[in-house]
Order: sequence, then C-alpha cells, then structure tokens
Amino acid sequence: MVLLMVFSKELIQEIRAEFPRVEVDWRGRKRIFFDNAAGTMVLERVARAETLARINRAANECDCETPTTAYDESRDFDELVLIGRKAVQDMLNAPAPETVTIGPSTTDLLFKLAYAIGKELTGKENVVTTDNEHLANTAPWEELKERKLITEVRYARINKNDGTLDMEHFKSLVDKNTRVITVTGTSNLTGTKSPLEEIKKIARGTDAYFIVDGTQRVPHSAVDVQELDCDFLVFTGYKIFTSAGAFIYGKKGLFKELKIYDLFGHGLPYGTLDQAKFASIEAVVQYFVWLSHQVSELYKNAFKQYSGRVRNVRIAMNAIEKYEKELSKAMLGGNDKIPGLTEMPHVTVYGITDLKRLDERDPAFAFKVHNMKDYDVAKYLWEKHNIAVRLGDLWNRAVKTFGIQTALRASLVHYNTIEEVYAFLKALNDLRKK
Repeated sequence: MVLLMVFSKELIQEIRAEFPRVEVDWRGRKRIFFDNAAGTMVLERVARAETLARINRAANECDCETPTTAYDESRDFDELVLIGRKAVQDMLNAPAPETVTIGPSTTDLLFKLAYAIGKELTGKENVVTTDNEHLANTAPWEELKERKLITEVRYARINKNDGTLDMEHFKSLVDKNTRVITVTGTSNLTGTKSPLEEIKKIARGTDAYFIVDGTQRVPHSAVDVQELDCDFLVFTGYKIFTSAGAFIYGKKGLFKELKIYDLFGHGLPYGTLDQAKFASIEAVVQYFVWLSHQVSELYKNAFKQYSGRVRNVRIAMNAIEKYEKELSKAMLGGNDKIPGLTEMPHVTVYGITDLKRLDERDPAFAFKVHNMKDYDVAKYLWEKHNIAVRLGDLWNRAVKTFGIQTALRASLVHYNTIEEVYAFLKALNDLRKK
C-alpha cells in the first residue's frame, strides 16, 4: 500500500516535540497514545500560556464597557477574554468575537442551551437528533421531554454496516413541530462524520435551531460556522490539545435573545470561569498558525477566500486532515507485512472500512476481538505493548445499533505516526496466535 504523507518525517518529529507527553508519560514509561477521543495530549505552549495567565492575570474582570474598577490587572482579565474569543472566532471563522464564549464542558453548555430553549416551548414541539450521538447531546433533550416541554426526542437511525446516518429516515423525522435539530459533527465511537451540509439544508427548511456538537470534528478538520450556517456549535478544549473546559459559538444575537443562564459574559448572573482557558485556546490557534507555515509551500494558491489567521487555520487543518487520512488508510489496510483491521479474521470493526471512503470518517476506530473481553484486550495492549486504548459503551447510543454493549476504541490525531499504527496492528494481530 502506497502512503503519500503531507508531513515529512522531520515535520512529524517537530510536531511531536510540541507535545511533551506524546511519547513518554510523566512516569518515564514510553507508550503509544491511542486514546485521543477521550482527551488529547496538551501542547507545551498551552500549559505555559495557562500558567502565565493564572499568575499574571489573576485579578477578576473589569467589565470594561461599564467598569467596576480602575486598576490595570482587572482590565488585563477583559483583554485576555477578548484575545481568547478572537482565537476561537478565527478558528471557526465566526463573524465576531462576541459570538464566542466558554463553559465548564460540552455537556454543561448543551444543558444550558436546552434549558434556555425550553423557555420558548409549549410542549407540542419535538427535537430531532441521531443514534450517533454522545450522551452529552441526548441527555439535555431527554430532560426537556421528562419536563413535558417537548413531546419527544426523535432519533435518526444509523446504518449497521457502516455507522452512517440513514438520511431518508432523518428527513422523515423533521416536521413543522421540530424545534431543535442537533447532531454530532463526528461520532466519538466510530469516527463516522455526519453529513452536515445535507443536514443544514434540512434544518434551514424549518424554524428549528440547528446545533452541532463539534467536539470530535474540530480537532480533525476545519469548521466554518458561517458556511455551515448553524445556530450553535460546541466543542471541548481537552480534546483539542488544551485542558478541561469548552467553547460555544452562537449565531449573532442568539446569546442575548435566549438569555442563557450562567453563560459567561452573557447570561445574568454568571459565575467567573477560569480566564486561563482563553489563554490556552489562543495558544492552540498559535500552534495551528505555526503548523500552517511549515506546510505553506503546498498551499500557495489555496484558501484565498480567507485571509490572515483564519486562512492559516484552514491550511493547518487541511494538512492535518490529509495526514490523518493516511493514518486511517494504514489502520484499516495495513501494509505488505501486517494486516489492517479489516483483514484480521479475529477482529470486527464498526463504522466505515472502505478505503475509498476515508473522506467520510475521522481516525477513531471501534472494534472487538473475537472470544476476548474488551478489558482483557486493553490490558494486553497496555501491559505487553505499551499501547493505550479505551473501552466501554463510550457514552454513545450507536453500540445498541451494532448489537453490542461495549467496544474497544483506538483514536488518533495528527501527532500519531504510521510506525505507531503498525506497532498497534502487529500487537493486535499477534492475539490471533494466542
């Protein structure tokens, strides 16, 4: 199998050098980290930026539009918030910094959003979502049903053979009473991407809010919220190279209109959150800018519709997406000496496995080893081969569609390497001999 790498070996090593714990954990144990969908490694520049923000910008906010104090350190807080908002604005190509803010987690922000939307409901409405969702994007809407603020939560089926959405079923669920259409950008279980453009067209033919859980999409490819025309998009910081916390984009004016309770900078009252989160996301975007410069020769005439840092992020994310496709190709197809996941008779893979359809998936791979408990496989990979993977239902509804209760998951990002993929495949293939 021929692999065409957008990153040179030298650049991959430079990328890995940006992440202090990508190869060796703090105990000194060398390992392969394939648990990125649960939380990525942290950039060193992010950790430094957070630390400096906590030390140097520890004073509470000034609220500079209607100042509550006059000293400089308080104004520094407000300045840092704006810096962070502009970073997310550029990352998502949002129209303005005030359309972005932070929250404790994706789950928390989606619950806040559901509560706010609930104030507009009469009990006759419905919510449409999918069987590919993380529970963070189902529990808030199910609670609306429990409180009798909606009639039902409707779940679009997924195709058992590849984990993709049954779009005909999706369309049939949407009607005049649909008030919310909310979908994941990418399945945290199988890596299957939702067809967001198609869903957008359906949503825009209704009066429904269009909400995207971008947690598993944002680390792997560029997202343009203006092009997507979603009303809200939420993503988690610790799955895109920073620490815990989350970010939300809301179409201009919606934060104010919905009066979302405890939404930082918007809902009243709201609690003061960790200002260092704004420093951390700024550092992530700086990293993407750095990466874009490393591959700039490949993108001289690309993304000309964007400019400045917005274009830098698009270049970096496109390079990441291309590189990760090669990782996925290697994971599924193996090489001349080592079979890929789809070629191992003792392994079942869930999701898209066709090498011609890599555009439809991100590099998360759900699988089971025949006649072995998931935990025993994970333990074997860790104790014998120093490979970290995750197991469980992974908070995802799709396990039921596949007729299983749990699965193993190996999830990659762009600091992982082809060599790591082959080491994982060899270890998994060796189980056949046991």
